[in-house]
Parts: sequence; C-alpha cells; structure tokens
Amino acid sequence: MQNRVPATPSRPTSRPSIDADRYWTWCTAALIAALLLFVAATFDQHGISNDEPVQHTYGRLLLEFYRSGFSDLRAFEYVNLKLYGGLFDMLAAALEQHVSMSVWDLRHLLTALIGVSGILAVALLGRTLATPRAGFLAAVLLTLTGAWSGAMFTHTKDIPFGAAMIWSVYFITRLLPALPRVAWGPAVGVALSLGAALGLRVGGLFAVMYLGVAVAVTLAVRSHSVKAFTRQVLSAAPRLLAVLALTTVVMGLAWPWSVMGWHNLIEAATQFSHFSFDMLTLLGGALYKIGDVPATYLSRYLLIRVPEMLLLGLACGAVACIVALLRRRLSGETLQRHVPLLLAAAFPVLFSLATAPALYNGVRHFTFVLPPLAVAGALGLEQALHALRKSRAALGLAAALLLAMGLECLLTLARLHPYEYVAYNHLVGGSVGAYERYEGDYWSDSLREASLLLNHLLRDELGNAPAGFTVAVCAESVQASTFLDPRFRVVRDWPSADFFLSATQTRCDRALAGTVIGDVSRMGIPLSLIKDRRELVGHERRVLGETPD
Repeated sequence: MQNRVPATPSRPTSRPSIDADRYWTWCTAALIAALLLFVAATFDQHGISNDEPVQHTYGRLLLEFYRSGFSDLRAFEYVNLKLYGGLFDMLAAALEQHVSMSVWDLRHLLTALIGVSGILAVALLGRTLATPRAGFLAAVLLTLTGAWSGAMFTHTKDIPFGAAMIWSVYFITRLLPALPRVAWGPAVGVALSLGAALGLRVGGLFAVMYLGVAVAVTLAVRSHSVKAFTRQVLSAAPRLLAVLALTTVVMGLAWPWSVMGWHNLIEAATQFSHFSFDMLTLLGGALYKIGDVPATYLSRYLLIRVPEMLLLGLACGAVACIVALLRRRLSGETLQRHVPLLLAAAFPVLFSLATAPALYNGVRHFTFVLPPLAVAGALGLEQALHALRKSRAALGLAAALLLAMGLECLLTLARLHPYEYVAYNHLVGGSVGAYERYEGDYWSDSLREASLLLNHLLRDELGNAPAGFTVAVCAESVQASTFLDPRFRVVRDWPSADFFLSATQTRCDRALAGTVIGDVSRMGIPLSLIKDRRELVGHERRVLGETPD
C-alpha cells in the first residue's frame, strides 16, 4: 500500500483552505479597488504642504540638468535639496506638461497612488510570510492608520519613500528562500525598490543594511560550518553585486548628485544625522526645540498614532514569539524568513532611541516604519486567530472585536476627512485629547479650505473694495494665495494685515489678534482659524507673544 505524505500544518491542502485563501485574496483586491476609488474622488481636496513649492522646483531643475546635457547645475545649488533624491519631484515635473490639472493636485494624486501601492505591498508581504488572511489584515491595518492613509495625499516625500522601503522589504523576503541561488525576478525587484528608496532619501541605506543582514543570517542558518558559509556567500555574491549595481544606476538617475562624487552619500548621511534648525514641536503639551526632543520622541508618537487594533496585533505577536521560544518551536529557518520585516519594524525605532536625532512633525520622518509595523501587527492577529480556530465561539468573538475596532477607527477617519493624518488613538483620548498637546495639522493642509471659506465670507465685500484686502498667513504664502480670490493679497507685514489665516498647529493662530470669523474644524477640533483685524488700531495690531516657526 502506497504511503501518503501528510499536508503541512502551515498550508493545509483541503478544499476549505483553498476557498478561504481565495476569499481573502478577493477581500484584499476589493480593498485596493475601494482605495483607488477613494483616491480618485478626494485627491483634489488637499492643500499645499510648505515643502512642496521648493520640492517641485527641484524636480524641474533636475529635468533641466538632463535636458541641458548635464551642464545646467542649478539643481545642486538650490537650497539644500541636493541632499535629497528627486525621483518623485522629477516624475511630477515631467507629467505636469502633459495634464491640465493643477500641479498641486497632480502631485497629490501621484503620491496617493504610490501610497496605495504601499498598502498593496504590505498585503503581499503578509501573504508571503503567513496567509492571504494575514495579507488582508496588514492592508486593513495600514489603511486604518491615518498617519499613512491620510498622509498619502500631501506627504510627497515621506509616502513615496515609505512605499519604496516596504517594497524593498517584500522583495528581499522573496529573495531569501532560494539562496545561495539568486532568482532574477526578486533580485530585480530588490534593485528597483532600493534604487527608488535611495532616489528619494539617503535613509534608503537602511534597506541596503536590511538586505545585507538578511542574506548573512539566511546563509548562516543554512550552513553547518564557516567553510560552507563562505562557499555560499561566494556563490551568491556575483548576482548580489549585480543587484547593487542596478540599485546604484536607479539611484544615480533619480539623484544625480549622489554619484557625482564618492563622498556625496556620506555627506548626505552625515548632514541628516546632525540636521537641526530653529523650529518647535509639541510633545505631551510641551513645546520643544527640535534639537532638544527626548530620545523617546518617535516611540511615544508611534504608540499614540497607530490604531489600537495594530497595537493589539503587535502584543499578540510578542506573546506568540515568547510562547514559541519557551516551547522551543521557533526554528532558525522561521526566524530568518522574518529578518527583513523585524529589521524594518524595529531597527529605525531603536536607532532613534540610541541617537536621539532632531525630530518634529510626530512620526512624519519615520513614516516608512508604519508599513512594516502593520505587517507585524497582522501576523500577530493571524497567530491569535489561528490559536482560537478550535473554538467557534471564541473565534467569532475575536472577529467581532476586530470588526468593532476597525469600524470605530474608520468612523474616526471619516469624521476627520480630508485631514485623516491628524488622527490619534485612545491612549491620548483620540484626536480630541491630542489637540494642543501633540502635533496636529503640521502641513497646514486645512488652509485650502480656510482660504475658500474666506472667499465665501467676503464675497459681497470684495466687490466694494477696489484695492482688495491684505492677508497674513502663518505658513508659506502659496499655501493660501493659490486658493484665495485674486483681490486678496498675502503680505509679510503681519501687523498691517486686514485678515489672518493660520492653522492651530504649535499655537501659531495666537500670533495675531483679531475677531474669529470662521474656522475649519473636525470633531470639534479647530484646525485653522480666520481672524478679521480691520477694526484693530495702533498697539492692538501688534504681534502677540512668540511667533512659532
């Protein structure tokens, strides 16, 4: 009688499992489709971030560098942007000549689509490391994280970088199983995603480190001696060097300054490790200079910015790992498969704790940590659901709890729309509890709506004011002037202004006196204020207190 090979517990071959895998695959596809519809319907509702004008100019200058046959070097003399890659900015600058929409709306559409691609990447990574259900949960967790799904319209540097980083983690994970043979499919994916990450920020070097450590750990786990390890390294080296060569080409095309001198990458990394300027940030109700923030700044913000369901998943994953270690069920092979994810989720946070860099805007500069955290949280939830599989009642209760948590978070994001990126979890009382204690609308996204509101409020008076009115803006002028009626003139002489527009971020709205005639609010939180100053005279027009940067 012929012996049958039993199915492995991790991947049952029964029909119900196949049906379940197909079901969760379709759920993921439906979520991505819904997100694309959401992007198409809302991308033109956002304001201009205060970095976008210079970033877009940088993209145009980089295009001129190529068009001039490498003779126009203005891009590398413009502000300090030579320290950044220009991949996204060049793409936007190239497309603006072929579309009729506002360049700012174009940038927001592009970065939102890239943000959705990041959500797809976490779904694929969760599926690769566990099951299609884990992939779906990872996509849901990242979608419910306002610091990603809300930021993906306006954070035109952070979201593309975060997406490139999580795609690199996905392709590195795909690369590992075949080692020391290097499959060309995942290898090209690694090269393109690493090159894209470095073509946006020098922080892409983190992902290069993830690749090196993951390959070394994998080959070490599979080797029984130093000799065997060395032999496998030498076998994999030619194609891995080819990966790094292609990475350098992509990086060089997107960030030409990085390859114009051997020391430029080092200079960029050094500059950012000591990057600081005169700016304030909120943490726990206190205003800090960005160079004086505590080492726990990032970890504290991560704890209160991600949804509770993600925190629950991380806790479940930690418990599952401890139990596996105690029962000696955590094999080296299992561990090495998760090395890229573990590094991507933990190393940047540990790096921040160890080096205490200058930070501001909450988690913005470490937005790239959110996708791997979402995958880690999804794996934890998957472990918990798997542990409850034998009890239909317990499994149903857990599913109901997750559904309730997800719907509550989704409702909060809907109430904040289109400013989902100011969402906080209940550890600080939600967004309401975080108001004036933690970073809010730091991009002044709500100034677009405030400017349009001022147009509406003054529509009758504008017709009777031939000279128009002057407006002071606590932001870059373009963030308001783009949307204001042409009869409003944005001025730098704040005390002389007839009106004052300001986001409430870091209390800038208190810089000038005036009667509040309008606001942009969500959930009772005033994000931006409009003040009428026309009746103020003499000393009443003075700047009040400190003017936050």
